[in-house]
Amino acid sequence: MIRIIGGKFKNRRLKMVRSPEVRPLPAKLRGSLFNILKDRIKDAFFLDGFAGTGSVGLEALSRGASRVVFIEELPLAAKIIRENISKCGAEEQSLVLNQEFNRAVIGLSRKGVKFDLIFLDPPYKLLGERNPLKVIRKRRILDPDGLLIIRHHRHYVPSRSDFKLIRQVDFGDDLFSFYSGEIIEETANNHRE
Repeated sequence: MIRIIGGKFKNRRLKMVRSPEVRPLPAKLRGSLFNILKDRIKDAFFLDGFAGTGSVGLEALSRGASRVVFIEELPLAAKIIRENISKCGAEEQSLVLNQEFNRAVIGLSRKGVKFDLIFLDPPYKLLGERNPLKVIRKRRILDPDGLLIIRHHRHYVPSRSDFKLIRQVDFGDDLFSFYSGEIIEETANNHRE
């Protein structure tokens, strides 16, 4: 069982997704993430990408985010996210997109959506195949003053050619990489990955 660890939904129990494809963010890492974000959460428009159980997005709502969009491709996980949202009474502040990540981002960009905070926790295998930062950059769904955080394995080096890397936090095999919303423009000397 997963619990919300801070804010108005503190100690609310969330359902877990029983699938090897879902890797919930441990409470220790979730707590560290939100301690780093602190005041940036209040009134933020938050994207929880590769949302799994929805615990990160619900933690954001619990701590004062105004609205959260959850993107999750697995139908079972999307169903559990909706149930967890309902347990918290956060239906009015939440949108669950049960779609492949790139397709969901394209749809959001067509509606002119811009996020203050984006958190991505993609399957490590996916990061070796394609870079989710590229579609976010191309579709410009992160506000220029926003922040993008990606959880990844220490052996994967996220792109440094899409957004400006401003911080990395090490948790053993896991790292959080923090990027500013400032897009790195392509030049003749700046190759795309």
